[in-house]
Parts: sequence; structure tokens; C-alpha cells
Amino acid sequence: MPSKVGESVPKVSWPTRVGEEWKTLTTDALFSNKKVIVFSLPGAFTPTCSSTHLPRYNQLAGVFKKLGVDDIVCMSVNDTFVMNSWLADQEAENITVVPDGNGQFTDGMGMLVDKSDIGFGKRSWRYSMLVENGVVKKMFIEPNQPGDPFEVSDADTMLDYLSPGEKAPQEVSLFTKPGCPFCDKAKALLSDKGFTYEEIVLGKGASLASLKAISGRDTVPQVFIGGKHIGGSDDLAAYFE
Repeated sequence: MPSKVGESVPKVSWPTRVGEEWKTLTTDALFSNKKVIVFSLPGAFTPTCSSTHLPRYNQLAGVFKKLGVDDIVCMSVNDTFVMNSWLADQEAENITVVPDGNGQFTDGMGMLVDKSDIGFGKRSWRYSMLVENGVVKKMFIEPNQPGDPFEVSDADTMLDYLSPGEKAPQEVSLFTKPGCPFCDKAKALLSDKGFTYEEIVLGKGASLASLKAISGRDTVPQVFIGGKHIGGSDDLAAYFE
């Protein structure tokens, strides 16, 4: 697949749906005087895109921001309604989705491919790139082989390019319940230490039985960092000390 390093991105405008209104998004608005990461994928709601590609960029958004990145853009040859629904489903508040429904931007990048064999029609090849003030500085293009390879366009590869040796933050999850002051204490402590976290609220997708099965305890909060069970708010304070 062709690399566009050193070239300006295609000049394109996209009709997007914002709330109940149609608004036009342009490449100038998206890229001018900004440092932007773009990752493009075959389709919203598809397995690799939903389980890994988009979530990891969303998770590392804070690290990218510290490295001077202004925005993280997810591009796909889907319409605006599909992209908006996928973004809401993913709860990826750090990502800007762009509906390249007609494939104009993707075609201009030389990344439009025919996936008619699986009923997709024309879609984007999977790739990522760093764009500074509308000029492509770096591209990571998946190898031209059958299927849907996912080897180099991931967020961690981009992070290593921007800051070699940069350590990605550990994944943090905590079980909480509404009105719990110790849960608020744990969340505040995590935020003070610069950790982003996934909050699992009892009664909303998790039960007390689930909590006990996973942590061996029946009180909240219960905090996990990097897959390791830390414990409650006092245990978390001791962990940071």
C-alpha cells in the first residue's frame, strides 16, 4: 500500500450528524495547526476494531496528549449514524470519529480497497498515521496480505514511535456502588496519581456475587491495577505509599 509521508492529506468535507443537526466537517478544521493521530479501519462494530483498535487508542489518549497530540481521529468508510452509534457503544470519549461514507478521503490516501467478497463493498485498509498541520509525518500501514492484518497500526506502536521506551499506563478497574464514600476516596486518589480507570458499578452489569467471585471480598471499593488485586481504599493508599 502506498505511503503518503511528506504529503498533505486530501481536501475533503464530510456531512456529520451532531445531535439533531447536520454539520459539515472539513479536513482544514480537523488538521490545520494541529498534531493529530489518525487510525483507519474497515468498519464500525467489527471485532478487531471494537475489541482492540479503538479502545486502546481511547485508553492511551492521556499519554498522547502529554506528548503534544491535539486529537485522535478514527476514520472509517461508514455513515455518520453508524459511527455515532459505535462511538456511544464504545464509550470512547477521547476519540473523534469521522464518517468517510463515500470513501473520498480514504481513496485520496490510496487506502480504499474492495471487500466485496465479504459483503462490505469498498472499505478502508487498516492503517494509522501522524499528521502535523495537514502534512503526513508518519504512517503505519498493515501488510498487504489476505484477511484483516492488525500488526502495526495499533496505539502502542504509535506510542513507541512518538516516545521510544514510553511506558503505557497500567489498566485500572474498580468495583463501586452509588453513595459509597470510600469509593469516592479511591477514585479521587487514582485521579490524583494520574490514573484513568474503568468503574464497574454494582447493580449495573455486576453483582455482589461477581465481586466476591473475582476479589474474594464483599465490600467496595475493590481496586485492580495491571491485573493485580489491590483491595479497598486504605489498601490503595498503602499501595501508592
